[in-house]
Amino acid sequence: MKKVLLRYFPFLYKWRVQQLIWKRCLRNLISRVNYARSRKPDEFDFVCKKHKSVLRRVLANSDPILQENKINNLRIALKQTDGIVIYPGETFSFWKLIGKTTKAKGYIEGLMLSNGEVRTGTGGGLCQLANMLFWLALHTPLEIKERHHHSFDIFPDDRRVVPFGTGTSVFYNYVDLQFYNPTNAAFQFKLFLSDEFLEGKISADTEPEFVYKVEERNHRFYRHEDRWYRGNEIWRLELSKEDNRLIREELMITNHSEVKYMKSTS
Repeated sequence: MKKVLLRYFPFLYKWRVQQLIWKRCLRNLISRVNYARSRKPDEFDFVCKKHKSVLRRVLANSDPILQENKINNLRIALKQTDGIVIYPGETFSFWKLIGKTTKAKGYIEGLMLSNGEVRTGTGGGLCQLANMLFWLALHTPLEIKERHHHSFDIFPDDRRVVPFGTGTSVFYNYVDLQFYNPTNAAFQFKLFLSDEFLEGKISADTEPEFVYKVEERNHRFYRHEDRWYRGNEIWRLELSKEDNRLIREELMITNHSEVKYMKSTS
């Protein structure tokens, strides 16, 4: 019913989006959260996790130029996030750092996932950066304060190297990605673009007490009311550095997403 209304009355969607943006702006004005804003060029000594993700992926029925536009948008956003340090007691906010993605800042049309659909919009493609930040943060003791997952899965597992469902959705400014640092250590993101990849790592200024690993459990495809869905659980494991002994495990995500590409039944 909601999708039908929005199809016939698209102004309702725009009105709702603007309402949510204003609501988040008001919340930020009265918030006492200490947000991370400091960036340092020098890298911290203790690397917690490195990762790289493919810049150009196979996506049926999409214009390849949108992938190139995404790379342009990522390059601009990296200027605000590369080197960011999350000190003890600080909260990392994706949109607090990047701000609104406007044409005046150099952002151009890219793919966006919004309201259950694939569409284009100025600044599209920044979900890949959010995915990278989230995956790196999962390998640290940072607390996930805010994270939103996509309600559908549009990418087949073309060169996928991380478990399904470890991505995140961001949409200015009310669909945010936030981490809180409850430790006595500071953490730093370093990010850059190579020819084929978005590359990143997260480091600490003191040697971490534990090792963190991410584990997928109960992965499955299943059918419901003539639609295919994909689900799993993502767990964070805290392990002893001495003997790899499990200290603690935490359920981070339970995924349930509609599959938008053709699934092989073989």
